[in-house]
Amino acid sequence: MDRLATSPMASHGDERCHSYGVVLLELLTGRKSLDKSRPVREQTLADWAFPLLTQKKKVLSIVDPRLTEDYPVKAVQKTAMLAYHCLNRNPKARPLMRDIVATLEPLQQQLEENSSDVLAGTT
Repeated sequence: MDRLATSPMASHGDERCHSYGVVLLELLTGRKSLDKSRPVREQTLADWAFPLLTQKKKVLSIVDPRLTEDYPVKAVQKTAMLAYHCLNRNPKARPLMRDIVATLEPLQQQLEENSSDVLAGTT
């Protein structure tokens, strides 16, 4: 992730930021970014999910059901807020890639610590 954060193209409004927000949504929901088999209002993932991303309880309702509620809720909510900021319609209001990395790194560390605890049988 460090290479991404220090890229000379790491600027506000970068289309990569918007695209990264879509990828975060795909990971959270288990859905494709465009799915013509869904009802019209749900076909474009970003348009459908965007208004739900700031509502903590509604975010949990769009999480990939294959995760069977086996995920850290706060990490999901923080990831959803990050996606929300990445998808901001105003490109200048989107976060820098280094800020995205700074948000995700603690979540990754938390997940790694939780995994270590589970493997060691300390949870």
